[in-house]
This record gives sequence, structure tokens and C-alpha cells, in this order.
Amino acid sequence: MKAKYFVLLSVQTIRYMNSSLSIFRKVAVAEGISYLLLLFVAMPLKYFAHMPQYVKYTGWAHGVLFVLYAATLVMAWQEQKWKFGKAALIFVASLLPFAPFIVDRKLKDERPENASGIL
Repeated sequence: MKAKYFVLLSVQTIRYMNSSLSIFRKVAVAEGISYLLLLFVAMPLKYFAHMPQYVKYTGWAHGVLFVLYAATLVMAWQEQKWKFGKAALIFVASLLPFAPFIVDRKLKDERPENASGIL
């Protein structure tokens, strides 16, 4: 009986890991990190150390991650059937430093209880 439950739990965990919500959470954390690097590392290097190349590359990476954030947000919004207001609030969070990490923590609580083993 325990082995059957374990297999069921594993299948549900795998389904969650492949869900758009799981992918969105990972992209949100990466986007948040890139935003903080851009604001607190690359920008000071540009203006105080006269090294603009760091803004170029960090800004490019952040731009790609921001587009992925928006695309995966739409996918998660459709899959999770969120209301427009919630999706809009999550989008606005991408514009604020540290907010994507708060969003990730809140969304972690929304995942199915049966998929609580890995993430």
C-alpha cells in the first residue's frame, strides 16, 4: 500500500514540476536576481567605475528574462485560472525590486498539497 501511495505522489510531483506555475516561479526568481544585479551591481559600476559594458550584458539578460516572465505569467494565468487582478498584481511585482521573491513565496503556498515533496 505504501509503494502505491509513493508512486502516486511521485506522479503528482512530476506533473507539478512540469506545470506552467512551476516554470513561472523559476523564471520569476531568475528575473528578480537579474533585476537586482542590474540595479545594485551593473548600474553602480557604470556610473562610479565608468564600466558601461556590465549594464549592456546584464540589461540584455534582464530583458530576456523579463519577456520570459511576462510569457510564463500568461501561461500560468491560463492554467491556474486566476482573476485578472491577481495576474496584473503579479505583473506589477516584476517592476519592483525584491517583489518577485515575495510572489514566489506566495505562489509556493498555492501549489497542490500532494506535490509538496520537491519544490
